[in-house]
Amino acid sequence: MNPHYINQGMAAHNQGYGGGPPQGYGGMPPSGTLPMGQRPPVSQGQSMYNGQPGAGPYGQPPLKQDLPHQLYGGGLHMQNGPQQGMASGPHGDRSMSPRIQQRPPQPSMGQFQRGPVPLGPQGPAPGQITNQMGSMNLGGIPQGLGMPQTSMGHPTTMGNQYTGQQNTQQGRLQNPPTSMGMQGPSGGTPTSMGMLGPPTLQGIPGQSPQRMTAPGPPAVSTQGPPMVGSQPSIYGVPTSSPNYSMGGPPTSMMQGTPITAMAGPPPMPGQPPHLQHPPMAQNVTTTGPMMSVGNYSQMDNMPPTSMSNQYGAPPLSPPGVGPSPPGVGPTPSTPPFANQPNVGGSMHNRPQMGMQPTMQSQPRRLDPDQMPSPIQVIQDDKKSRSGVFQTAQRGSVPPLVTTPFVTQDQGNCNPRFMRATMYNIPCTADLLKQSHIPMALSITPFAQLQANEHPPPLVNLGELGPVRCNRCKAYMCPFMEFVDGGRRFQCVFCSCSTEVPAEYFAHLDHTGKRVDCYDRPELCLGSYEIVGTKDYCKDGILPKPPAFIFMIDVSYNSVKSGLVHLLCERLKSDILVNLPKETGAEESEIRVGFVTYSNVIHFYNVKGALAQPQMLVVSDVQDMFVPLLDGFLVKLSESEAVIDSLLAQIPQMFGDTRETETILGPVVQAGLEALKAADCAGKLYIFHSSLPIADAPGKLRNRDDRKLLGTEKEKTILTPQNNFYTKLGQECVVAGCSVDLFLFPNSYIDVATVSEVCKVTGGQVYKYNYFQADLDGHRFLEDLKSNVERPVAFDAIMRVRTSTGIRPVDFWGNFYMSNTTDVELASVDSDKSVAVEIKHDDKLSEQDGAYIQAAVLFTSISGQRRLRIHNLALNCCTQLPDVFRNCELDILVNALCKKALQDVLSIPPKEVREKLMNTCAQILACYRKNCASPSSAGQLILPECMKLLPLYTNCIIKSDAVQGASDTSTDDRSYLMHLLNAMDVSTTNVFFYPRLMALHNVEVESTTVPPMIRCSVEKLQDSGVYLLENGLSMFMWIGMNVSSDWVHSVFGVQSAAQIDIDKSQLLDLDNLLSHRIRNIVKKIREERRRYMKLTIVRQRDKLEPWFHHFLVEDKGANGTASYVDFLCHIHKEIRSLLS
Repeated sequence: MNPHYINQGMAAHNQGYGGGPPQGYGGMPPSGTLPMGQRPPVSQGQSMYNGQPGAGPYGQPPLKQDLPHQLYGGGLHMQNGPQQGMASGPHGDRSMSPRIQQRPPQPSMGQFQRGPVPLGPQGPAPGQITNQMGSMNLGGIPQGLGMPQTSMGHPTTMGNQYTGQQNTQQGRLQNPPTSMGMQGPSGGTPTSMGMLGPPTLQGIPGQSPQRMTAPGPPAVSTQGPPMVGSQPSIYGVPTSSPNYSMGGPPTSMMQGTPITAMAGPPPMPGQPPHLQHPPMAQNVTTTGPMMSVGNYSQMDNMPPTSMSNQYGAPPLSPPGVGPSPPGVGPTPSTPPFANQPNVGGSMHNRPQMGMQPTMQSQPRRLDPDQMPSPIQVIQDDKKSRSGVFQTAQRGSVPPLVTTPFVTQDQGNCNPRFMRATMYNIPCTADLLKQSHIPMALSITPFAQLQANEHPPPLVNLGELGPVRCNRCKAYMCPFMEFVDGGRRFQCVFCSCSTEVPAEYFAHLDHTGKRVDCYDRPELCLGSYEIVGTKDYCKDGILPKPPAFIFMIDVSYNSVKSGLVHLLCERLKSDILVNLPKETGAEESEIRVGFVTYSNVIHFYNVKGALAQPQMLVVSDVQDMFVPLLDGFLVKLSESEAVIDSLLAQIPQMFGDTRETETILGPVVQAGLEALKAADCAGKLYIFHSSLPIADAPGKLRNRDDRKLLGTEKEKTILTPQNNFYTKLGQECVVAGCSVDLFLFPNSYIDVATVSEVCKVTGGQVYKYNYFQADLDGHRFLEDLKSNVERPVAFDAIMRVRTSTGIRPVDFWGNFYMSNTTDVELASVDSDKSVAVEIKHDDKLSEQDGAYIQAAVLFTSISGQRRLRIHNLALNCCTQLPDVFRNCELDILVNALCKKALQDVLSIPPKEVREKLMNTCAQILACYRKNCASPSSAGQLILPECMKLLPLYTNCIIKSDAVQGASDTSTDDRSYLMHLLNAMDVSTTNVFFYPRLMALHNVEVESTTVPPMIRCSVEKLQDSGVYLLENGLSMFMWIGMNVSSDWVHSVFGVQSAAQIDIDKSQLLDLDNLLSHRIRNIVKKIREERRRYMKLTIVRQRDKLEPWFHHFLVEDKGANGTASYVDFLCHIHKEIRSLLS
């Protein structure tokens, strides 16, 4: 055991990190390797780090031999034509609805898969989930193509598909011809899958690419590459979905009565064309992960419907038919479309077998429910990838950020610390450029871990300090290779050979690894901390413990709103007692100080020896200085009584103030000078209420002009009006002084300018419009408490090192960079994330892979200088399918939105939107061209891992941060831009696609959060109650016809009209339903970084349009497209790129 090893946060470090990994998770893969994401068998008592008993505290890592990367890729197998074989098991895929057909992949074609699927001569073993393809038709079949009958003579419909049992009936029509390249029920001739009506899923759910037919000739869908072992993808076909074969409920956003799965019986195979059905205007097919959207055969050159405001298209309505309210069809005497068979209605409207309709069908709207669903993706990932995620395998794609999982660190860092847009990097810059996917990282170096995950252990090497490469200065990590009997190590980042210090030397075992490999965290873990020596400190002096300075605006507005009284009353009892402290420490080492200000600044001496606090006033704000040193910054335990006295006196001293003008620049300068004088790092908590218009440095003018938002001149009010606060922030960074601003404005406060000091120092902005202590006080105190008590590091510098061939080129986030490589943050906490774009500067090797190390040098809350190091190894490839198979969409969205925020301040808004749309279209066009099977140009093909890219791209464009709504103020827009710039991946995920859930039908005995539903007004019922949250705001929408019993149980009144919507707290009523609803709200708030105020919205109230603004799948009030319309527009863009 290394005598210098300190295991941070663990009760008994001498017990180490457990025994060895099971075979197949550390050494050579066993014959029956588990698919990715499946938890391996763990012997009793085996610890998190999965070591080998007796091998040391960190366990045995994998041997040098890696599993083939194909087994863990989750990829796309490209294959044309029908595949032979039957569905797995007697009833097909056991996880799917029984009406879904299945077809195993053809073993000889070499599929790309996430885990090995043993395929014998008879196909997969019963119960083995295989990768299949499904297909989906929106609209009808192309003219000249027939459709099969089932053995009973009824048409094949969505709700009545072939199953394993049906295939054996009578042997009739088992192998009819197909129009979609799909296999028949029994594996012989392909069957026809054409259908008329709304988009429905047919065929087999699987991981193959997903297709949607779009403008162009009738789509002929060929099979896309299946992905074995991935989550099945079903669009709009949940297990509880109704059978649409004979009608069904109206589809969302459609006019008139819905069209069901078929408009009549199909012609028999070989029937003359004149007896077959005319083509529908829109035809959408999906084959697994590929999706095709709409054949606009009559509108080839038209943009999508309901985007007329944005793209100038006429409404896609048939002649003479106006829109109907949701759920209301036309009168019985009028079919939904002129001369179109009314399938949902009476039989006389349907063309019978052998009859020819009198006129071609009119264009139909696509059904949003059949588009790729984020909820389905989240649910599938939770089912297949929850549990333990082991990081031994290079280039392993982690579970989604929405999936609950526990990481076992086996050499690569926990994905909560670092994630990448792609885990299989193209070997050349040309290949990366061809894919159009930005190679980016999202790094949250101090991310909050799960309760059962170990924090990075602390290593103390004494005077030796961290062991580093001589050339590139990379730190020792599990990827380094020891040579020459352990006397030298070869750097994996620059290939330089460095001599091992004598104090660090250890012999090698027969495998070439050091014998103490599992005794040292830096040799076997992906994340760890190392104590720094004096060489890592400013001026070679060890730092002092940091300080928090609380600076309170005591002008008229702050006193009148109740802020000053509330803050002084609760600051010590609720906030200061929660100052962060080292694990195991009895009290915090952080010092505290207090300042009040309006147009002058008041310092307070709270030295413990004093009977009463002393106030010192600095009225010369033009030349700021600190009037005292001793007694300003104190430990809470040493001056508790004096601090209590001060906080009791402040509201009395300023209770009658009439001072309305405030300053801000000198306040920051005062805090900075105080920390400089104390020679320590720290943080300023500034509670400010109005635009700083007093005559002092940092004075601002009111330049608000909301009419400029959305125009080419909007950047003039979204950028700072001067550089005073930017320069002040840079001075703060040098001194290790971070600034957090709590704003309480009743009018314009110029967030774009004053937030610069927070942005540059790594601080945060909190904003409470029209603050009232009784309504907003609880939310403010919860935010302040969370901010103060969370772990934080000070005076930090982060550098990202990469292996030869790639390098970091761009950084996005709230920080300062004095050079091109070092990210400087005066403070960094669990909420701060930095996005990094990486590009090639040379070719990479598939065999060697690529390596990334993010090292953060910081001062801990106890005043110790440390390094926190995170390591990540990625695969390299020469084929684009390998790239698309190993991408992570959430990281891509995070990088795209931060890039867009950068663009907002420099180019017109229209160009920002076009840039996002072009990126989305180019990525999907590249996949369509290089990875998908040849098929009709009228198909939109979406890769499995990016099938939601159009949805999230549209959400970014509609976001208030990128394109503010008409009722978004200038300050709110700047505030959201500041927040989004530092958001981590889990926060941007819910920010762009809010979580919507029903509350009116919750089970009162359950303890889990209700399931998500899609963000569309079509999902809201008049008799329902729904909760929506996006990490910053929370709404409860109450329908006018909600049950009076529900309202009485939760709100204590008899009807929805009597609910007091001004209250943001739910009543504490003594019944099961009230407890359940309050627990749901509490649990959601605990998951988020900020305390979300609950806003109650009644149906048809004035607040309802603001609630609808967050329903991102619908068309926006400011002319932004709905999800369906945007998908169609992207399809058109892809077709134009491909042609």
